[in-house]
Amino acid sequence: MTHKKRIFRKRFFLLIPLFLGLMLISAWLFFLTLISPLDLAQTQTQTFVIPKGQAVGVIANRLQEAGLIKNALALRFIAKKDGLANKIQAGSFDLSPSMSTEEIAHELTQGTYDLWITIPEGWRREEIADSLAKQELEAFSKEEFLSLTVGQEGKLFPDTYLVPRQISTDQLVRMLKQTFEKKIIKGLEKDFGASKYSLNQVITMASIVEREAKGYEQMRRVAGVLWRRIEIGMALQVDASLQYVKGYDSAQDSWWVTPTAEDKKLTSVYNTYKFPGLPPAPIANPGYDAIKATLNPIDNGDLFYIHDQAGEAHFAQTLEQHNANVDKYLRK
Repeated sequence: MTHKKRIFRKRFFLLIPLFLGLMLISAWLFFLTLISPLDLAQTQTQTFVIPKGQAVGVIANRLQEAGLIKNALALRFIAKKDGLANKIQAGSFDLSPSMSTEEIAHELTQGTYDLWITIPEGWRREEIADSLAKQELEAFSKEEFLSLTVGQEGKLFPDTYLVPRQISTDQLVRMLKQTFEKKIIKGLEKDFGASKYSLNQVITMASIVEREAKGYEQMRRVAGVLWRRIEIGMALQVDASLQYVKGYDSAQDSWWVTPTAEDKKLTSVYNTYKFPGLPPAPIANPGYDAIKATLNPIDNGDLFYIHDQAGEAHFAQTLEQHNANVDKYLRK
């Protein structure tokens, strides 16, 4: 090997580390560019909501689409590098394009000012008020809620909601009613259009079905029984209506205590043992399945049903069959 070739080879090998170093520096500078603020001048924040259980990759893509970060992969890299993947929380966050990707990633782990509240299906408005009063809602008033919801039983849609801790009582009530409008009035518009019953009749029946049955198919069959009773002028005779009349029982700390034989004599238009037809208004707030089932009942010609100790429903077309079910499933 000539002297010139040896010098060239030596210089070549000396240049490799320099070249690699320049490559690393360029890559690092490029990465810093990717995680730098999208727009330093745009300091106005926007609310970014993360649902429960949403994956980091999905969150990163949404942040990029929302114009809050430059690159979704950069946020995923930071989340992995800093161990943030399992620390990012559900809720709403005030974020700005003037924040760096790293700042945003860490902001998502700092907690949220929002609160998840769940309103179960079949609760009456007093139960909802009691539950909300126990939440960390800074501006909630139980008395105001009850005042604002007079006549709104059945339209306070049961669901899981993400709300600001500072939400007012009025805003909360409007949110429940708006969700009812969206999911029921609009969502089941075709079903209501095909029904011969009014909105109030459907929601009233659904509120009873919600309390009397479990599971969509069972709800459909119970609805079929109760609508058939309405059609032939037979009293509904449902315990849930008696429970509504009786209200809160302090001894059992419940709004839905088992009625007695004496309760069937209560003088109330909600007493479906004493007065045929539907009650004048809903007895609770039914969920989507109960309303859907009420609009799409299964009519097998049954007029009676009971629930055994396991909650399984048993149906009958005649009183004789019904009494046989009672003997078989309830008098063991």
